[in-house]
Amino acid sequence: MRTKQWRRGALIGVLLLAAFWLVSSIWGLASKTRVAVSQAREAKWQYREIETRKAALGASLAALSTERGRDAAIRTAFGVARPEEEVIVVVPPASATPTTTPSWWQRIVNWF
Repeated sequence: MRTKQWRRGALIGVLLLAAFWLVSSIWGLASKTRVAVSQAREAKWQYREIETRKAALGASLAALSTERGRDAAIRTAFGVARPEEEVIVVVPPASATPTTTPSWWQRIVNWF
């Protein structure tokens, strides 16, 4: 009878150790999975950003492949103009509100 109980106890102990080992292994795999999923999301985001940048650079390259595009890039980068061109200054419209002189008491209040 004692031997049977001892065997059952040993079997239960071995099963508990196996269960603990399995749970710890599953826990480790779950944490590794979370890290892998997070890194996959980050890689997808970086890929989209790189593709967007590639498209923008392709558009810039296409623009620079023309004479007009090269001319515009040089003008923007160095602020130059052709000899026959003139500078145009855009001035904002004049204020529509009439200016009035402040009264004597407003001058005193503003003086303080």
